[in-house]
Amino acid sequence: MQTVGLSNVQKELLKLYANDVSDESLLEIKQLLAQYFAEKAASAMDEFWDENGLNEQTMIDWTNGHDRAQNRN
Repeated sequence: MQTVGLSNVQKELLKLYANDVSDESLLEIKQLLAQYFAEKAASAMDEFWDENGLNEQTMIDWTNGHDRAQNRN
């Protein structure tokens, strides 16, 4: 079995959790982390769309693509 070490994020979180934080603080930390990763994902998606020249019409085409595939049968 391969042993995997802790990531830098896990190490920092363990340091934080060594200090007993309130449930309210823990919830706030979870929300901050969720917002951080949501913003990173949105930024990556924006970059992907820009790099590939995607636009609103692309999304409409993708949405309607499923219907066209069913109509071919």
